[in-house]
Amino acid sequence: MDMPDTREWLTTNGLGGYASGTVVGANTRRYHGLLVAALEPPGRRTVLLSRIDETVTVGGDVYDLATSFWSSGATAPAGYHHLARFQAAPIPTWEYRVGLGRLVKRVACLPGRNAVAIGYRLEGGPPVRLELKLLANHRDFHGDTHGHPDWQFRQDLLADGSGLQVAAWDGATPWHLAWSEGAEYRSAGDWYWGYRYPEEEARGLPSIEDAYCVGILTARLQAGDRLDVVASVGAGPSGPAPTADDLAEEYERRRRRLVVQAGLPESAEALALVAAADQFLVRRESTAGATVIAGYHWFGDWGRDTMIALPGLTLATRRFDVAAEVLRTFARYVDRGMLPNRFPDGGEAPEYNTVDATLWWFQALEAYRRASGDDDLAREQFPLLAEVIDWHVRGTRHRIKLDPADGLLLAGEPGVQLTWMDAKIGDWVVTPRVGKPVEINALWLNALEVMAELAERFGQSPARYRDLAEQARRGMQRFWSPTQGYLYDVIGPDGIGDASLRPNQLFALSLPHRAFRWKQEAAVLAVVRDHLLTPYGLRTLAPGHPAYTGRYVGDAYHRDAVYHQGTVWPWLLGAYVDALLNVHGPTPETLTEVRDLLQPLPRHLEQDACLGSVSEIFDGDAPHTPRGCVAQAWSVAELLRIYALVERAEQPSVSTVGSAFALTAR
Repeated sequence: MDMPDTREWLTTNGLGGYASGTVVGANTRRYHGLLVAALEPPGRRTVLLSRIDETVTVGGDVYDLATSFWSSGATAPAGYHHLARFQAAPIPTWEYRVGLGRLVKRVACLPGRNAVAIGYRLEGGPPVRLELKLLANHRDFHGDTHGHPDWQFRQDLLADGSGLQVAAWDGATPWHLAWSEGAEYRSAGDWYWGYRYPEEEARGLPSIEDAYCVGILTARLQAGDRLDVVASVGAGPSGPAPTADDLAEEYERRRRRLVVQAGLPESAEALALVAAADQFLVRRESTAGATVIAGYHWFGDWGRDTMIALPGLTLATRRFDVAAEVLRTFARYVDRGMLPNRFPDGGEAPEYNTVDATLWWFQALEAYRRASGDDDLAREQFPLLAEVIDWHVRGTRHRIKLDPADGLLLAGEPGVQLTWMDAKIGDWVVTPRVGKPVEINALWLNALEVMAELAERFGQSPARYRDLAEQARRGMQRFWSPTQGYLYDVIGPDGIGDASLRPNQLFALSLPHRAFRWKQEAAVLAVVRDHLLTPYGLRTLAPGHPAYTGRYVGDAYHRDAVYHQGTVWPWLLGAYVDALLNVHGPTPETLTEVRDLLQPLPRHLEQDACLGSVSEIFDGDAPHTPRGCVAQAWSVAELLRIYALVERAEQPSVSTVGSAFALTAR
């Protein structure tokens, strides 16, 4: 290996915590670490164990297996030269050449615990001496640590020498290290100064950090011997913790069980996709229920992302109990007819700056009802949904209100970003979209149709909802631009349409209830295909637009300024596929096109960015480099949903595909 392989890996614990790093072992982001604990699940994510640096001595030969990037520009040691093999699934596994033998290292989070197991096993060759430098931290995962000679972590060694408790300062949350019998520990108490994080540097963010070496663990291994280390927060289950090898078997059984439960073929793609989807489903401590992490490493649980991702993460995999928990979790926070946009990571009050999260809730709930056959949850939440409609008709936050003149929803006010195109720099909302956004009104029409159907099902009059839906359907005609041959992105407060060619118009074609004639839909689909479709998803703006930017690079200001100005978003591929099947039907030709669309993304999942997951965005220009979050919930969810759609289209028991599958295969 001539150049360090800085592709990333991720293993999660179901609480919002995780372990993550790179193939070569160097941390390249502030978010990397072996124990990143969610102290208030899924929030207060805190880096506690940054890394472990391994040295192996065989006779008189010394092998430094770690790789570190330093503020000086040096790379030392360069342990990646000894790396023979790496695989990400079922858990991250490294195989190093050490003389005539091989040292196998594995890392896995313990499900349901803020804990990580790191295992080492010597395969073949003469006896070795394994030395582990334990590099600690204690900070919010968005921050960075700068050490001081007077700052010494407190550590209390267990009486039997099998572990210790570490606290960064008096009153800091303590965490624990435990190791298998036969290892010897000696305290160090040294600061390692000036680690460099290239990924943060490239993003124009602080990129230098110090780490504290609490101590050094040493063990002598013969062929077949192993050393196991567990880092954890809080008291765990009684008895010995599982080893990394135990967890590898557990993870493999789990992903195979999930594939079987989903009714998908036990292919490499299915195994990878269901395992990736599983990482985003976590527990929220405040409600003792399930929620969805929008993306690793830095996103928490967002209402919009959750409702969009729910069909792919839970319904395509037939995890209906989890879907119901997620829907109940968010329903508890409905306020003034709005679902929260996000729960801040530090545990502050939810934020309600969204117009679409609430409308996506109708689609997710109806998707759940149709897929599971469970009417009870919809009946339980129906009064809340009715309140949502009432609030939207009379008006709620951020000037979200029905315009009685045309039956469309108005939304927006200065300084607030309400749609999924939500980049904001200071007081500048980059894509404000104030007025009547096209996808918001497509969602509004569909929410009204869902309410009409549920009202009738539950013995209430659907007339009001049908009347509102019919008015919205007629009003949607205002989005059609006969001169452009596609839909306006927004109708502004002045009544003028924004003709910027964006993918949001796809939702007027992809959702089950639609307002346009076939010729209009076919024209929209053709324009989107010609100008926005790429191998990895859809561009957010057509290349011919003056504001189009084909690369998502630079500091935070420049990246936020182009976040929705040409970047490619994989999750939009789901809307494109639904629109394609709605407009042209599930013919052999269209299903072949869908299969072809799937080809690049599984390769990305297996070979790029974060191995085993799908990135948040890609550059709009070729070669469409992956950017943003390396593991994004709705990217994985929509890819999995499309994959399941194609697989089930070939099964005689599934009667329909297309946008109906956006809700369920019914």
